[in-house]
Order: sequence, then C-alpha cells, then structure tokens
Amino acid sequence: MNRIKDLRRIHNVKQSELAAAINVSTAAMSGYETERFQADIDTYKQIADFFGVTLDYLLGNETVGTNGIRIPVLGSVPAGIPLEAIEDILDWEEIPSTMCAGGREYFALQVRGDSMWPDYLPGDVVVIRKSPTCESGDVCVVYVNGDDATLKQVKLHEDGSLSIHPKNQQYAPRTFSRQEILELPVSIAGVVVELRRKINGGG
Repeated sequence: MNRIKDLRRIHNVKQSELAAAINVSTAAMSGYETERFQADIDTYKQIADFFGVTLDYLLGNETVGTNGIRIPVLGSVPAGIPLEAIEDILDWEEIPSTMCAGGREYFALQVRGDSMWPDYLPGDVVVIRKSPTCESGDVCVVYVNGDDATLKQVKLHEDGSLSIHPKNQQYAPRTFSRQEILELPVSIAGVVVELRRKINGGG
C-alpha cells in the first residue's frame, strides 16, 4: 500500500495540488492513491521528491535508508480503532530498524495536557512499543472505560488490581480492582520506550 494519501494529509496538500505539481490529472492521482492503477516509476519518483521521502518509503517499504523505520506520530489513540487505522497522524518519527527485531511494533504519541508534568510536557513526542502488558512502574498508554488512551505510570498490585499515576501531583492516582479492569475495561495499548523533545522549536 503506497503512502501518497498519508503524506498529503501530513503536509496538508490537496489531491489537486499534488496532481498539478507533477503534471498529471486529479483523476490519475486518485487512481494512484487507491492503487486502482499504477503510475510509471518516474511519476512515483516525482511524488517522493515532492514530499522529501525515498521512493521505497512512498511505495510502502517501511525502511528509511538502511538504518531506520518511520512510525506515525498520533494526536490521540481512540478506543476501539486499530492503531493502523487511526487517521489523526501529526507527523512521522524515525526509529532504528533494530528496535523492531522479533516483530516488535511501535507508534508515537504527542503528549497533551499537564498530568505528566514535569517529566512529559505538552508537545513532547513519546515512542511507544505496542503491548497489552507492562511491568509495574512503566509509563504506558492506557485505555480506561473505552475512552481515548491516556499517558500514565502503571503500578501493578499483588491482588490483581492496578493503579495509574500522573506525575503531576495536582492530579490524583486512580486504582482499579481486578473486576473493574475486566468490566470497564482497563487495558494497555503500549509502553513508552523513548521521549523526544524539541527545544525552542528546533529539531
């Protein structure tokens, strides 16, 4: 599956604008996006150059160069929607391909709100390993009661309960019994493995 539509959305480029930039019809561009038909390789190269990505990346090869893989930065993680289907993509981050050994998968999330201040600030990007489980003390993306996932530190207890803890002491932790975990439910989308922060808007 090519990434033309994803790249347009990230860069806020209309289909007609991209078509005009590479001198093809909007109908043709629509066909390339949906893969109803294929463009010639030179056309794909023009599209890749327009967005500043490699041809392999544009055509669905996850690797970027030889050392990295691009993962989407999501603005939110709504419950009930597979991560690969979420359309709220804000940007892309690159991680070393070695991180994906053993079939591990990742996504990134932009931090919102101040519940994890001062460790995690609004606008920070956290790299998350997809996982339905965690170790006690991990910072995780957690679903509670079918809501959008929230970023919190998770502590597991011997009786099967768990609690989610904000870093900001103005917010109270919440504890869920084993029964509440099953019935609400409470579940984990992934574990934070890296924090990325831009200073003064820089890269």
